[in-house]
Amino acid sequence: MSKSFPMVPLGQCIRYRKEFVQIDDLENYKRCRVQLHGKGIVLRDMVAGSEIKTKEQQVCRAGEFLVAEIDAKVGGFGIVPDGLDGAIVSSHYFLFQVDGTVLDRGFLDFFIRTAAFREQVSAQGSTNYAAIRPKDVLGYQVPLPALGEQRRIVSRIDELVPQVRQAHESRMKAVEETDVLLKAAARRLLVSVDAKVTELSCWLDPNREGIQTGPFGAQLGAIDFTEYGVPVLMIGNVQYGGLRLDSLRFVSERKARQLARYTIKAGDILFARMGTVGRCCIAPQEAEGWLINYHIIRVALDKSRVEPRFIHWTIRVSADVGAYLDEKIRGATRQGVNSAIVKALPCRVPPLGEQRRMVAHLDNLQGKLGAVKRLQADSATELDALLPSILDKAFKGEL
Repeated sequence: MSKSFPMVPLGQCIRYRKEFVQIDDLENYKRCRVQLHGKGIVLRDMVAGSEIKTKEQQVCRAGEFLVAEIDAKVGGFGIVPDGLDGAIVSSHYFLFQVDGTVLDRGFLDFFIRTAAFREQVSAQGSTNYAAIRPKDVLGYQVPLPALGEQRRIVSRIDELVPQVRQAHESRMKAVEETDVLLKAAARRLLVSVDAKVTELSCWLDPNREGIQTGPFGAQLGAIDFTEYGVPVLMIGNVQYGGLRLDSLRFVSERKARQLARYTIKAGDILFARMGTVGRCCIAPQEAEGWLINYHIIRVALDKSRVEPRFIHWTIRVSADVGAYLDEKIRGATRQGVNSAIVKALPCRVPPLGEQRRMVAHLDNLQGKLGAVKRLQADSATELDALLPSILDKAFKGEL
């Protein structure tokens, strides 16, 4: 912190308020929630008093500094917004009134989002005990220039923050638009296919069990998992962009041999049975010989007649498939699919050469759009660092 701004304990500017009210079963109450990482206070829910078990609660007032006893060290604090005036919180929160004659609430609101403040909170007390106490909060140091200077700083930050947020939102929108463009291009290609509609079952590998659901829980229980061995894919591993490999489970080689019928090969389509129906990916070469659990349906295709990546694109974007799944299973997040539903997925499959040409075109387009997304992601990272930089300069007296 700059020596131009004197540092004082928060206790000189705020007052701990500990007052409880009795909850009336016949009244409705707003409950608020403190977001982590200094992201502020939001509405949790609105409930009837009869649903609140602990009948003594605290009432928040707009502009007060609210601190979560347990979550403060991970940024669980903020200024109560006007819309949550009168909301209630339990005794596991601390409320502090801000003395507006010496400390501007907006100034405090910005300062508590800085690394300088967060470091004070995380360093307070024993590292083995996460909770903080009101006296800890009153001891945190805050820069305290004259009230007029505080307001000037708040006004300057208020000018800059919306510009940063708008630029960030523009970057995020651009990233989303690249995904829309890719799907639109794939959809146009599939519409141009001059082939009759067939069921996916027509394109299965005749030398393997074409459609295979993973083993039931009794066959693959939690007790069978080991620290290393043969990977077992779970539903969370299956993503549209490929396999997510940061949460793999394993079984022993012996157990894997017992479940050999549930192994996968490179090029198999792995279909999520539950959650967002239609989520699927292609098994990569590295996954050869891995296992699936009962939340995944494995589809083995006849590669002499069909390109797996073409079928993957069909499942992802085809209007025929979308309409079919909407008819079979209603809702955005659905109860699940079975082998019969997957086997009957409608596909328009052109000759193999045409399939490969289309996939090559989409791979090329995906590569170009991927480069755009990486650039946008780099820009977003730079923008994420911009707000902390602005706040740092502000409280050093350099803004």
